Amino acid sequence: MATRRAVGGALVPRPAWAAVAEAVARRMEGLGGGGRAPRYFSDKASGRVLSEEERAAENVYIQKMEREKLEKLRRKADKDKAEAAKRAAAAKGDKKKGEEEAHPS
Repeated sequence: MATRRAVGGALVPRPAWAAVAEAVARRMEGLGGGGRAPRYFSDKASGRVLSEEERAAENVYIQKMEREKLEKLRRKADKDKAEAAKRAAAAKGDKKKGEEEAHPS
């Protein structure tokens, strides 16, 4: 389902997954975090501070997981959109079929 967003006073349609992508992007930027400490500050099990290489490796892993999550959401949105289009086409075909039966030429 496409949503609409006001841009310059006009409503512009946008894909359904755009809202999800924006929410994930806000989380990645930390706007939805509410002032938490950085996720890579320390190793939770031992309490030690992570080295620069360990933080970099953790960041790469986290970015990969977030990217995969976004791709999964996009695929799901595309699949839902295709199914909705298929249902609409089937409903339109059924409607035309009903009109032909009601008005034979």
